[in-house]
Amino acid sequence: MKRVEAIIRKTKFTEMQAALHDAGIDFLSYWEVRGVGKAVEERSYRGIVYDTSVIERIMVVFYCQDQFVEPAIKAIMASAKTGEIGDGKIFISDIEKAIKIRTSEEGSAALN
Repeated sequence: MKRVEAIIRKTKFTEMQAALHDAGIDFLSYWEVRGVGKAVEERSYRGIVYDTSVIERIMVVFYCQDQFVEPAIKAIMASAKTGEIGDGKIFISDIEKAIKIRTSEEGSAALN
């Protein structure tokens, strides 16, 4: 089992969610997050200077069986990529154990 975390642009979330559904990932959690990247620039609007170094993103987390990892990564890459700086990152971790609270099922059965 794997834990997949992806930090993506807010504008790409709906497209990525649909792509993950097509790849067999039906449940995920997400949060609106902010981060600071390498690109630091200021923008001016009506004479007021705004710092744009704080970037608003969506962090998506889901757990899946090993055979769904590659299709899920391909779905995220295809749907979230713009080719510009700030497209985001994907992190994959091993899960030692999973337990479904309602039924006490463990392992891969807990993900169903």
